[in-house]
Amino acid sequence: MATVFGTAEKVAAFFSIVFLLVLWLRLWGRKRINMIRSLLRNFSNIHDYTTSGLRRSGGTLSFKGPWFTGMDFLVISDPMNVNHILSKNFTNYHKGPEFKQIFEPLGNGIFNADSDSWSVQRKIFHSLLIKNKKFELAVEFTLKQKILQGLFPLLENVSQVDIQDVFQRFTFDNICQLVLGFDPNSLSIEFPEVPYQKAFDDIEEAVMYRHAVPGSIWKLQKWLQIGKEKKLKEACKIFDDFLEQCIIRKREQSDQNCKEQTEGEYFDLLTYFFAEGDEFAAAAAKGGIHLKSSKFLRDMATSLLVAGRDTVGASLVWLFWLVGTHPSVEKKILEEIKSTLGEKTDEKWRVFSIEEVRKLVYLHAVICEVLRLYPSIPFQHKVSIEKDILPSGHRVPKNMRILFSFYSMGRMEEIWGKDCLEFKPERWISEGGGIKHVPSYKFIAFNAGPRSCLGKELSFIQIKLIAASIMWNYSLQVVENHPVSPCVSVILYMKKGLKVNVFKRIAA
Repeated sequence: MATVFGTAEKVAAFFSIVFLLVLWLRLWGRKRINMIRSLLRNFSNIHDYTTSGLRRSGGTLSFKGPWFTGMDFLVISDPMNVNHILSKNFTNYHKGPEFKQIFEPLGNGIFNADSDSWSVQRKIFHSLLIKNKKFELAVEFTLKQKILQGLFPLLENVSQVDIQDVFQRFTFDNICQLVLGFDPNSLSIEFPEVPYQKAFDDIEEAVMYRHAVPGSIWKLQKWLQIGKEKKLKEACKIFDDFLEQCIIRKREQSDQNCKEQTEGEYFDLLTYFFAEGDEFAAAAAKGGIHLKSSKFLRDMATSLLVAGRDTVGASLVWLFWLVGTHPSVEKKILEEIKSTLGEKTDEKWRVFSIEEVRKLVYLHAVICEVLRLYPSIPFQHKVSIEKDILPSGHRVPKNMRILFSFYSMGRMEEIWGKDCLEFKPERWISEGGGIKHVPSYKFIAFNAGPRSCLGKELSFIQIKLIAASIMWNYSLQVVENHPVSPCVSVILYMKKGLKVNVFKRIAA
């Protein structure tokens, strides 16, 4: 009797466990499926959808994707959690192998690298971008040259134009000249299609696609060579061939008078590495990097082209839309230029210098406000090395993916106040008339902590120089009823570009 009772008890227990398991699967499985359905339904408006979810969840949201897809992650906009991950417990969070797979086209450049490789590259670029006066002179020369020989002649000959396309071409030509010593001349009145520039766009589109679908799907497409993955392979071939030609050309030139080519207007980063890279060679070797290898130069160039074209190009698009729809802001910018830098009417076109635009405080505030609302890089992700507990109390398991929504952080009342959705440059001006300091873990457009952007100051200089020069010489008026919304991409451009009417400014 006892045996029968024991068996019956075990059977009952077994069916109870099965029942609970089925119930759990139905409830939690349904929750996971509903989450992925909701994500896909709102994917075209993903940035605002994410922002809404983060507001409801207090700044930290747990997303559960279908089992076996690897799509479980924490989404974060809480500045204390951001500070903890990116600064205070920095060593516990890295890019991780999955990030490198998704951003495979960047190779082992500084954006993808972790540990020693990242540390060495950062030291090299810190010395090069921040301490090197030659580089700043080259930045000013190439910008002025492209404005006077490309941008202004184009604006002079159009009445209406997609200014996003113009800025993408402008910044692509400019960064190619600065990094590779080669100007593709994609910015011209003919709007030519440059194959490697188109390939560059296709690569970014495919990288975003890899974010949107389970890894198993895009990896299968890659293996079968179909869909976006086939397009990505073709784009990478075109772009890599272009870079290889530039590297070969510079390698051949380096046998001649390479040192002279790093002076003033002749400066470019490829030549610089061939001519003066030996000073970094010992440190680079510790990180497993050979500075003059084609692999390193290719990965370095790709990372800098992404940073130099897209972060500046996207910022300019949103700036001219926001300024164009806020006439009072444009008026203040012009008044500041006039009162600070004076009037010059004896030139056909006036282009400002780096030293001049450094004096423009209000324009700097405008750019800060643009980047608060529309950061060029709208999100970033990390992976936990060991388990952790965030300041909010959320537990982070080992190997957990963390997604930071920089776009959402600019729209949080807890950080910016009840007027957080307003375009208000004055919020950046201190009582003393300078720029207010906001911690990087709140104003996150340039990242925070040890991996904060080395090119922050350079980006501000370029945007200020280009924007001030355009506004002084031309009036760009946004076409009425032009649809404006952020595109779903790793770079925050506009979905349908930005159509503007172009007018020569008679008197600034």
